[in-house]
Amino acid sequence: MQITRTFSGASWESTVGYCRAIKAGNHIYVSGTTAVAEDGSVFAPGNAYAQAKRCFEIVKQALQNLNADIHNVTRTRMYVTDISLWAEFGKAHQEFFAENPPASTMLEVNSLIDSAMLIEVEVDAVCLD
Repeated sequence: MQITRTFSGASWESTVGYCRAIKAGNHIYVSGTTAVAEDGSVFAPGNAYAQAKRCFEIVKQALQNLNADIHNVTRTRMYVTDISLWAEFGKAHQEFFAENPPASTMLEVNSLIDSAMLIEVEVDAVCLD
């Protein structure tokens, strides 16, 4: 089975020892993705919708790096620090996946690695190529 990895360039990938996403055969697994700005800071602190949208943009880029796209996504997991903001997270999710909705889970967690982060997303995808 062929395995291909893609990296986002985030410093913690090498520090912790992981990649943004890995394609194993026709399956793609995208690591937990938070709303990180280009400079490494937290993107849009306090804005649930903007953070979720940024997460999905990063995921989309990782998928494209592995010759896939949003339509290949079969499952999403959203770990959120405030479930009362579910509609804002859900709006961003719907904008990315409306045409090809995946199985999805949203869970409230106590915290993420940075207290300004409101959401972390994991994605699984399947390619038929």
